[in-house]
Amino acid sequence: MTYLIVGAGGHLGGEVARRALEQGHRVIGTYHSAPGEIPGVGWRPVDVRNRVAVRELCATVRPSVVINTAARYGDWATTADGAASVALAAADVGARLVHLSTDALHGGRPEPYGDDEVPSPITPYGASKAAAETAVRALHPGAALVRTSLIIGDERSAQVRLCIDMITGRTSGVLFADEFRCPIGVADLAGAVLETAVTGHAGVLNVAGPDAVSRAELGELVARHFGLDPMRVPVGTIAAAGLHRPGRVVLDSSRAAKLLTTRIRGVRELLDHRPE
Repeated sequence: MTYLIVGAGGHLGGEVARRALEQGHRVIGTYHSAPGEIPGVGWRPVDVRNRVAVRELCATVRPSVVINTAARYGDWATTADGAASVALAAADVGARLVHLSTDALHGGRPEPYGDDEVPSPITPYGASKAAAETAVRALHPGAALVRTSLIIGDERSAQVRLCIDMITGRTSGVLFADEFRCPIGVADLAGAVLETAVTGHAGVLNVAGPDAVSRAELGELVARHFGLDPMRVPVGTIAAAGLHRPGRVVLDSSRAAKLLTTRIRGVRELLDHRPE
């Protein structure tokens, strides 16, 4: 089959593209500024904010599956309007669509969030991701919307890089002890996304790690994994910083566990050993 990976130049998109190639598929990957370095991918430049360009690309490629990993923090046009462009183009050619969403569209609460929870964003980025889901549901009702959490990998992972930069002093700031998420490994998430593409599941599917950890604890795990001093993790709280952002956002991924065979490892298992 032909897979169109929108945002294949990014961390998750690149991993999805690599794994799709390994499964024997033809893979077309889009990029905005520069192509990635994955042999075998057919790279195509496209700006998801340009609805005409996205529709022309899909009409030319005629993909069987479209996987949209494109989003940009603070950029409504890319995150929300871009999602609408991709959904419309995928629907036009009758392609299966998997849209990547996020736990950032929830406002935070003590109880876990199920798959069918209505978004409750309290940040602009959360609002843009909620709007993206609304557009995808309206324009491509058969699409799967994968809500995930912090994506963990090597130094290319934005979450890992943030921790390292704060621990080493390259970036100022603190990691919050009262902000909890369910980190997931990039390889595990990519496998789950590709499996979701062939299940026929429509609607939201939570796919996140089984461990709920604070940002501060994640920083300590990253420090140990990369041979840094965990005592140097700068720790603070949302309350002390006077910020308005979600505190505890835990995704209940039990539906995905029943639907998919991909094993999702906990963050402690992922970061248990130092890299070679």
